[in-house]
Amino acid sequence: MLDPLKTSSYDYNLPKNQIATYPVTPADSAKLLVYDRKTNSIIHSTFKDILEFLPNDLSIFLNDTKVIKARIFGVKDSGGQIELLLNKPLFMDRYLVMIRGKVKAGTKLFFDENLSAIVEEVNEDGSRIVEFFQDEKKLDFLSLVEILNKIGHLPLPPYMNREDEKQDEQNYQTLFAKNYGAVAAPTASLHFTPELLKNLEEKYGLNYLTLHVGAGTFKPVDVEDILSHPMHSEYFEIGIDAKKNLDKANKVLAVGTTVTRTIEYYARTNKIQGECDLFLNPANKPIKVDYLLTNFHLPKSTLIMLVASFIGLEKTLEIYETAIKENYRFYSYGDGMLIL
Repeated sequence: MLDPLKTSSYDYNLPKNQIATYPVTPADSAKLLVYDRKTNSIIHSTFKDILEFLPNDLSIFLNDTKVIKARIFGVKDSGGQIELLLNKPLFMDRYLVMIRGKVKAGTKLFFDENLSAIVEEVNEDGSRIVEFFQDEKKLDFLSLVEILNKIGHLPLPPYMNREDEKQDEQNYQTLFAKNYGAVAAPTASLHFTPELLKNLEEKYGLNYLTLHVGAGTFKPVDVEDILSHPMHSEYFEIGIDAKKNLDKANKVLAVGTTVTRTIEYYARTNKIQGECDLFLNPANKPIKVDYLLTNFHLPKSTLIMLVASFIGLEKTLEIYETAIKENYRFYSYGDGMLIL
């Protein structure tokens, strides 16, 4: 018997050849599985035809975060090689990072472009808190991003099992990426082409908010009771216009899980800025978002649990099984799913 509060219930078997390691071209030629809850029906379509399925009275929200070249390689003061992944900025120009290799507090790290870092703290989960310097000058976030754009690599998800390439600089950013801060793309938005965005804008108007996707989005749920999972937090901001439109919206389409979590956090707290640590699942269902556009997610992840918060565990697994049989492509560069 499937239990929606047990992590093991969210497992499924995916053939490796259905993990998308590159996007399709053009982006809106990706497949789109449309599930209508009213009729309990599934339609197989393509992303470019999404307007055929959307209701008329609709407010659409997207995430305008921009992915940082957050992965850099360097050496310790002892000479050992290390790999560092920037997760997010903290207060007073300190940064939460993950470092591959043994690095204790007090260690100094060296990178290209005269960039260096000092490890201030080692956290229980293995992450570190560091300060960055260039030529002994402590760096604020935007100055750091400038350097990372020169020496860093896009942090492609580990399941792609390949190094980033030049084309990923375009493919792994949304067309409307604006505010640097993410270490993973809001992937449901990677399917848009300029023409499709223009058509949506003309019919509905588009609203943008920001949630900086952190590395925690890939953290597996490793406790059996999903409600015991310590949810990661990510910085978000909802601008004045987006807030007004959200408050008066009749029906809301969230483009992606990040947008869903941001809107739902606002609906519960009335906060338009801060750290979002909301965990949506069948025991904590959406109260503001009506429709969801998303990709297909990893087994036992908080993201597939978020999908189940809309349609239930059994229907989620049924749809995923259908998508596998119909040869949909999964994960970040994969195909899309629209829940109506």
